[in-house]
Formats: sequence, C-alpha cells, structure tokens
Amino acid sequence: MHRRRRTALALSAAALLAAPLLTACGSEAHPGAAAVVGGDRIDVATVQAQAADVRTAQQASAQSDELVKKSGQLNRAKLHSLIFGRVLDRAAEDAGVSVSRKEIQQIEAAAAQQSGGAQGLRTVMLEQRWVAPGQIEADLRKEVQLPKLAQALGADLQTPAGQQAVGKALTEASKSLHIDVNPRYGSWDDAKVQLSTYESPWIKQVTTFQAQEPEAGA
Repeated sequence: MHRRRRTALALSAAALLAAPLLTACGSEAHPGAAAVVGGDRIDVATVQAQAADVRTAQQASAQSDELVKKSGQLNRAKLHSLIFGRVLDRAAEDAGVSVSRKEIQQIEAAAAQQSGGAQGLRTVMLEQRWVAPGQIEADLRKEVQLPKLAQALGADLQTPAGQQAVGKALTEASKSLHIDVNPRYGSWDDAKVQLSTYESPWIKQVTTFQAQEPEAGA
C-alpha cells in the first residue's frame, strides 16, 4: 500500500514537473522574448520601447487623439516590422543583395522631397506607418532592399508575377529563420510573411517612395 502511494506521489510530481515544459512551447520557452528569429531574440522591451517612441511622437501632434485611436495595434505593428526586416535581410543576403549608406540617404532625400520636406516626411511616416522620427532610416532601408531584391530575382514588382516571385523568396527566407512568436502577439505566417494577428501585406509596406535606380553592384 505504501509502495502504491509512493508511486502515485512520484507520478503526480512528474506530471507537475512536466506541465511547465508542455506549456513552454513557442516563445514561452524564451522569457521576455516577443519573438525568436533565426535563433536571435527580439525582446518584449524592444517592441515596447519602439511603440513608446511612436506614442511620444503622436502625442506631440495636433491630431494626437486620432493617431492614437488609429494605431491600436501598435505593439503588434512594431513586432511585425522587426520580424519582417529580418526576413527581408535574409532574402536579400540569399540573393546577394546589399544596401549602402548612400542609397538610404538617397531614398530619404527623395521621400522628403515627395512629402514636402523633412518635417513632411516625419508627418507621413508617423501618420501612415506609425514610425517615429528616430525609426525612419531603418524603415526606409526596406524601401531600398525590396526593389534591389526584385532586381536580383529578375522580378517586376509592378506585376503580379513579379510580386509572386519576390513573395516566394520572402517565404523561403521566413521558413529558414524558424520564426517563433510569443503567443501574446499571435503567430507568424510564413506564406503571408506577416503576423497572424496583424494584417499588413508586405507589398504595401515598402513601396511608398521612389529614389534613383539602385547602384550597380551595391
């Protein structure tokens, strides 16, 4: 009888020890991580800090209430952007594409011109993309990367076939990174290259501005 009781207690203890392991799937196995991409963490604190920068910029705007109301999914949007940036980096690397500092400066100058100046660009990025002033350069880097990726693939982003070709490259890059998202933010969809809880087609994220033709061999 005592042996049966000890066995039952041992089994109960084993079950209790196993429970955290069973619930630690996904990014719960990485405390404090919003996502793990290619083995590298994106911390919750990083996501929250980026969102806080946007909120600060929004509150300084005359349309602060409206901007805050429209950006209810700000934390998810920031995590999505961080993950997508790494996916695009991998796809670009696989295609032999790099981005120079000069190219980023060119796209920023072109974007400012199209927006009526530097302040206009800051306003556009804040209102349309939920991007704080200090985040503009990193965001515009994608504007350079994506067309260069398409060029390397021989794809035309203005056509469905070209978008499909680039989308395939992004999906392959996404799968290779084994993206694991903290359940509080949803999950990552490799096929759509976006968070399951945040609808943001990749083609609409990085095709707003246009600059000069990409530098040959850059």
